[in-house]
This record gives sequence, structure tokens and C-alpha cells, in this order.
Amino acid sequence: MSRSLRTACSAALIALCCLLVPFGALAAWAAYGLTDTRSYVTAMAPLASDPDVRDAVADTVGDGVAREAGMNPLFLRDAFRSFTATRAYRTAWDAGNEAAHTAVMRALQDDRAGRDGRPVTVDLATVTTPLKQQLTVDHVPFAAHIPIEHTQVALLPSDDLAALRKGYHVLDVAGFWLPLAAVVFGVAGIAVAACRRRAVTATALGTALGGAFLGLAVALGRRLTLDDLPEEAHRPAAGAVYDALTATLRTASWLLLALGLTVAAATWLSRPGAPLARLLRHRRHPAAPAAAAPTPAPPPEPTRVRA
Repeated sequence: MSRSLRTACSAALIALCCLLVPFGALAAWAAYGLTDTRSYVTAMAPLASDPDVRDAVADTVGDGVAREAGMNPLFLRDAFRSFTATRAYRTAWDAGNEAAHTAVMRALQDDRAGRDGRPVTVDLATVTTPLKQQLTVDHVPFAAHIPIEHTQVALLPSDDLAALRKGYHVLDVAGFWLPLAAVVFGVAGIAVAACRRRAVTATALGTALGGAFLGLAVALGRRLTLDDLPEEAHRPAAGAVYDALTATLRTASWLLLALGLTVAAATWLSRPGAPLARLLRHRRHPAAPAAAAPTPAPPPEPTRVRA
């Protein structure tokens, strides 16, 4: 293979690698981060103490209860806002997120779900049971007499399940193959390159550029998501939820950026003509000391001549 053809093939493979880096990271995050119930609950747990989220929960629940019971919503909002500062609320928050995520993932993985026209639901008892136990442990009066009712709360309509299920299957496949393809293309591009040092530098800079593009996409997605919300009062809470869910993705973008720049800088500093390379070469192979000048021979002693 000629040198020009090797350079062209290497450039094409490295370009594909750098193009797949941000999309592979995004697909892996969606396939293995959002779909894992334990990771989801862990990411959402700190939001139980977020002031904006607590206010949004208190307003939503207070207005809903007031509308059903015909009571003053201001009083109920204050009551629920005080309740969100308790340990029982944090227990109910984690239990509710776990139950909702489990129900949605079960519906996405089961092709038979939604065929009967029923929406995806979660049993309210999965939340009230741990809530009752925590209130009993905290010695709240009459907590042991709280009734546990099995009420189904709708999460997703059945009409949306088909599209969501297809998207989930696509992410499940892309989350594995896209990162693997990016690594294979990058290694192949470096292997066939005529100048591998330049290929490594190009791959590293492309990886850093992909990390920066991924971080920019996350920031742009946050802005578009918040702008589409109909109620401006709940935007701070929605922003906190978005930041919690995309924390791993933002960390991945910074890691790609830092790794790419570090490898590119190390490759540039270690090139043959760089001062660092000359310094390392000098330390490994110090110059031999100059040969000592030969010592002159002593003049011959005079001999006696006998007459």
C-alpha cells in the first residue's frame, strides 16, 4: 500500500472514530445509565433535599389534594412543604422513584405490555408502605393506623409504548456497538497510518473535540428542555432534575476532553525534535567524558661516558 493511500485510509478511519465518540458516549449513557434502576434512584436521591424540587412537589401535591377535597391550597402547600423536610419524605421519594422506574422499564422490555390498551401504572402502596414504616419508626402519632390502599397511578399511556419501546431497543444496541466501533476505528486508523505519531495526535484532538461537542449538546439540551415547559415556576425544579440525570454525561464529556488534550500534548512534547525528547535522550545516554591527554614521557637520564 502506498504512503498516500495509507494516509487517506487513516484519515477516514480517524474521522469516523472522532465522529462516533460523542454519539457513543450519549448512547452508552442512555442505555446503561438511565435504564438502570439503582443508578436512577441514586441520581435522583439528592433531589429530595433540593429546595426547588421540594417547592414544586409541595405545590403540585397541595393543589391536587385541595382540588379533590375542596380545601384551601395555601394551607396544604405549607403543610406539604414542611413534610418535605422530614426523613419520611426522603424515604417516600426514593421508594416512589424506584417503583416508577421499575414499572416503566418492565413495560419497555415486555413487548406484550400495552396491547390491551391499559397505561403503565404503579401501585401507590409501594410508596405508602415504606412511608408508614418510617413514620412509625419516627414515633409519629397514629402512624401505625395509616391505611394502605392499592391504588394504581398512571405513568405512561399505552399509545406511547410502541414508539418508546422501539427507541429503547435502538439505544440498547447502539449503547454497546457505537463505543466499540469508535475504539476499533481509532485503533485501525493509527495502525495503518504512515506517520503514527501524527495519527495519535489527530485521534486525541478529535476525541477532545468530541468531548467538547458532547458537553455543548448537554448544555443546549438543558436550555431547550426548560424553554419548552409551560409553567415557568417549575423550571428551576426541572433544571435540577435534568442536571441530576445528566451528571454522568457531563463527567464523561470532561473526561474525553481532558484525555484527548493530555494525549495530544504528550505526543507533541515527545516528538524527536522537541526539547523534552532531547532532555530525556541526554539523561538516558550522557556524553562520554573527553579522553585524558597522554602524559609526556620523562626525559632520559644522562649517561656517563668513560674516557
